[in-house]
Order: sequence, then structure tokens, then C-alpha cells
Amino acid sequence: MLLTENIIIADADYVDSVAFDLTVNFERMLGRRVPQADMARWVECMALDGGMREGSHQTTVILIHDSRNACMKNFAPGHFKDELDGKAFCGKLGEFTFSAVQTEPMADKEQIASDILQLVTQDDKTVKRLMVALPPEMTGRVNSLLKHSDCQEAVATLFTMQPARGGAYRQEMLGYSLMAALGISGKEIEEKLNKTY
Repeated sequence: MLLTENIIIADADYVDSVAFDLTVNFERMLGRRVPQADMARWVECMALDGGMREGSHQTTVILIHDSRNACMKNFAPGHFKDELDGKAFCGKLGEFTFSAVQTEPMADKEQIASDILQLVTQDDKTVKRLMVALPPEMTGRVNSLLKHSDCQEAVATLFTMQPARGGAYRQEMLGYSLMAALGISGKEIEEKLNKTY
């Protein structure tokens, strides 16, 4: 796993389920089909919400997933082994490199996420920005690791669907970056609501 200045850590199964819920709700609201989320667009939007700006940055995207799941069904590209792991793309925010990490019999997602967070937060010379999208039940562990890390200079942002209490990190709504990746704009929602009322 490559450690870079910017790190995105996500529970891929959790993010995929949130994307599915958004798709179902917005297809009903907007009266149209919502396409699969654009993976590149999603990570770029997360990076922007995490404070990154245009430039030649290096970002590692770590997708933790259950070994039973071969892909993120609501994302394109979404297949871990064939389309994401070890692959990269370049955009206005620099290069994004993907790493897919699956659960093992002796290590569940929470243990893997904790191990990766410990590794990342111990490297105070490399990591400057950390963006995390994990389910609500893992936020306590994230908070504990960040409070006691050597990486105090890094800017950490937790992406959730509901605000988490306390925390040694900034918070952003995960739904905003996912909506952008799904091609749903605030303007379209506003126009639909205005027509309804």
C-alpha cells in the first residue's frame, strides 16, 4: 500500500449501500433513471470536500471490502480486482491510485480499518490530509486513533450521512460527493421541488 500526502480510506460496501439508497430515493423523486456513480468523480469530490485544491497532488484511495463482494454494484468502474486495485487516474487534483483491501478470516473490516488508520497516522512526515468514509459504528474507533496519533499536523475529515458526536476531525456529508458522482445536482432537485409545489 502506497502512502501519499493525501489518503482516502473508505468502507466500500458501506459507501456502495449509501449510493444504492440515494439512487432509489432520487429516481423516485426526479422521475428518471440515475446512472451508476462515477468512481473518479466521487473521489475527486471527496478530495475537494476534504480541502484539496487543484494541483499535482498524489492521493491513495484505500477501499476496504468484504471478501464476498467482488465489486461495488452502484459504481463504474466498480470491480475491485479487475478495474480498481492497482489502477490510477489523473485529473485536476493530481493522481489518484486505488488499493482494494478485502477482509480475511482473522481480520474483519473494523480491524483492517484500524490497522490502516494506525499505519497512516503514525507517518507524520508523509500524510498531510486524511479523508475517511466509514459506517457510524466505526467513528468511535476513528476518533480514538486520531486523538492518540503522532500525525497531529494532518487534516482529517470524516464523511458521514449523519453528524458524529465530538471528534478530532472535520466532518462532511458523504451524500454530497455521492450525489455529484451519481449526476444529481442541487439545481435539478430545486426545479423538481418547485414544479411539485
